[in-house]
Amino acid sequence: MPAVLLPGGADVAQITALLALVAALLTFVEYVGDYPSILEFRDAPPFNRLRFLALLATVLTLTLICRGEIVPTPLSRALESIAAGAGRWLDFPFSPVRLMVLLASDDMSAQEVARIRSHAGLAYALSLLSVIGFVLVVRLLNWPIRHGAFNFWVNLPLFDPTVGKDVLHRLNRDGNINVALGILLPFLIPAGMKLAAQTTGLLNLTEPQTLIWTMSAWAFLPASLVMRGVALARIAALIEEKRRRAYAQAEAEVQTV
Repeated sequence: MPAVLLPGGADVAQITALLALVAALLTFVEYVGDYPSILEFRDAPPFNRLRFLALLATVLTLTLICRGEIVPTPLSRALESIAAGAGRWLDFPFSPVRLMVLLASDDMSAQEVARIRSHAGLAYALSLLSVIGFVLVVRLLNWPIRHGAFNFWVNLPLFDPTVGKDVLHRLNRDGNINVALGILLPFLIPAGMKLAAQTTGLLNLTEPQTLIWTMSAWAFLPASLVMRGVALARIAALIEEKRRRAYAQAEAEVQTV
């Protein structure tokens, strides 16, 4: 969308369209095939749907805001107002948005700094909403067993339950690590970007496409990790509950005998 809707040259749009087609083909093959390969939770909606919609909403809204600076529309002005409000609300000391704003160089204008603040605020707000939405799905809709049994192998093809310690310990450990990384990355990524900008000087947040993809990745990747951590913890809780029922049933059969 940024390559197609924003000015940047026909070559960039063609290369981006080719990459998008390759990604779409890989996703189609993954979901059509009977056996899983690398995609997790493919048979446990709406985990992947929420992540896709969160990234889609982030990229689309930021693209429309940048396009509105060239071709203003009522929708772009409304989105820009929402983004500016989110940026002001989330731009407080030591917040992730404040750290992204600090990436602005001294030669940037006040308008360019405000653009970074609004884009970071909107992207981070959308990532928070996606995480909250998934937690509500887990708590209120009994994910992932509301519509049937959970197939461990199909949904976690890269997780080998026979290797290492007990599966419950590994699931809880991986879940905690994912949640911790998801919470820390919004703070660590700006620090790494600042260091990279000072070392290489290649970071240019005044370019719209760079700004859109930087803010989208910065907000989406931590949210995706938090959602994965919550999902793994939920699977561990289901396995523990099933074990508890099995042990109780075995004890009841022994007492009956």
